[in-house]
Amino acid sequence: MGLGDKFKNKAQEASGKVKESVGDATNNEDLQAEGVKDQAAAKAKQAGEAVKDAAKDVRDDFNK
Repeated sequence: MGLGDKFKNKAQEASGKVKESVGDATNNEDLQAEGVKDQAAAKAKQAGEAVKDAAKDVRDDFNK
């Protein structure tokens, strides 16, 4: 995973946390749900990138 991708995913996750918190504080269920959704999407992207990184490591080890 590239450093830029990691940064974007963490930024999306942080933004989701802020949206969720603001939604909680203002009783805005739509904003809260959007924040939860953003966090889940960021975590899914991070997991996918981790799988790709692991597969690349295995491939690199195999080619040695």
